[in-house]
Amino acid sequence: MIKIILLLLLILFSMSFLLVLSSSKIEIPLKSEIIRKPVFAGSFYPQEKLELRTQIKYFFKNSENLKLGNVKAVIVPHAGYEYSGQVAADSFAQLNKNYDNVFVLGPSHQYPLKDISVIQNQYSTPLGKIKKSEKIKSLLKEDIVKEILEAHEKEHAIEVELPFLQEKLKNFKLIPIIVGETDSEELKNLLSKNFGEKDLIVVSVDFSHYHNYSKALQLDSESIDYIMNLDSEGIFQAEIDAPWAVSSLLKLAKEKNWIPYFISYANSGDITGDKTSVVGYNAIVFVEKQELTKEQKFLLNLSRKTLENYYETGDKLKINEKEIPISFKKKKACFVTLTKNNQLRGCIGDMLPEKKLYECVIDNSINAAVNDPRFSPVSRNELDNLKIEISVLTKPKKLKYKNTDELLQKIKRYKHGLIIKQGFYQATYLPTVWKLIPNKILFLESLCNKGNMQKDCWKSSTTEIYNYESKSFEEE
Repeated sequence: MIKIILLLLLILFSMSFLLVLSSSKIEIPLKSEIIRKPVFAGSFYPQEKLELRTQIKYFFKNSENLKLGNVKAVIVPHAGYEYSGQVAADSFAQLNKNYDNVFVLGPSHQYPLKDISVIQNQYSTPLGKIKKSEKIKSLLKEDIVKEILEAHEKEHAIEVELPFLQEKLKNFKLIPIIVGETDSEELKNLLSKNFGEKDLIVVSVDFSHYHNYSKALQLDSESIDYIMNLDSEGIFQAEIDAPWAVSSLLKLAKEKNWIPYFISYANSGDITGDKTSVVGYNAIVFVEKQELTKEQKFLLNLSRKTLENYYETGDKLKINEKEIPISFKKKKACFVTLTKNNQLRGCIGDMLPEKKLYECVIDNSINAAVNDPRFSPVSRNELDNLKIEISVLTKPKKLKYKNTDELLQKIKRYKHGLIIKQGFYQATYLPTVWKLIPNKILFLESLCNKGNMQKDCWKSSTTEIYNYESKSFEEE
């Protein structure tokens, strides 16, 4: 009888407790978030927060923000910071600070992965935890996407990029993607479908592995050419460790009309001094192309009409100046550049503002087509396949410097065009040439050669060097 009474009391107590819980605002805590802890802190990069932040700030201090525009994607290396940290910083230094989600794509070094893996675990580094993006759930619904924890556990390609992002962006949500052998077209479609206006793509990739220094330079130069030409098929012939990720990025860049800019290159031999067996590292960014203004469209159309009229009549285009906007009647210097299948076909211009801008465009459109001594005259049949680019220049300024180091510091890549003068010889390169020759010393040497001067003429005290800026725009 006593046992029955005790049992009834226990049941009544339990029911009362449940009623209290249901009527109160007490919340039962949910299962804590699973964290993907840093595995390579202390080996690939510093483990201590202060030391890590100090090293990253040092790298950024030695990088230059080139102010290229709205950066949508970057290619960065993923070796230990002592080897590739500066190159990675060169790329990350170009970022804006208003990204919502960051897709970080890296190869699978340890796990035999087919297609791609995205995990819902929250990544962390010595600098703290990183928010995970809500887009992960929608990605996991795609056919080529799997959630394989083992592919992420011992993979460094994503982890080593995160401290740079944390230091540069402060606040963003992460989408960690390990890429195995997959269909790059499907991966491109997946990225395109989920990529937002304020999102960023980071492709973590090292280039050639374990060749001697000169061979590495050759292989990496070929890889850079594929990337700069957005050759999503040719990149599979390159020696890189993330071809499917890079190919998908190149396809996306072509689809969205992003412009690639080469930022810097180095290999492990540059750091250690041992050039017998090296690994290559590159920094490349992709920038959103700006829409043409009405004024730019007017000048490009004027150039096109000038060429069409010249090949039909053999004469310069006659135009009623009343139809010309006032701003184009001001004297300005300009260049007209013609390309065919991405190859230069003619380029001529004026360095000094001696003509009205619209007259400068008309004259140099014809000159670029028929008077560039480096090329045979453009034929009428080629006209439809030509792309026209116009550059409007500021007035050149003579550079003052005490030594070559100071000169190099004053030259801003992608911003400055340069003029080199030595006696009766002179030559110029527009700022757009930096895309072809991003190294400052090689740029200057090539410019000396262009002007029929010794390649080290830029070092001479008798040489005058001027810089200028230009606004360049081309037909769509």
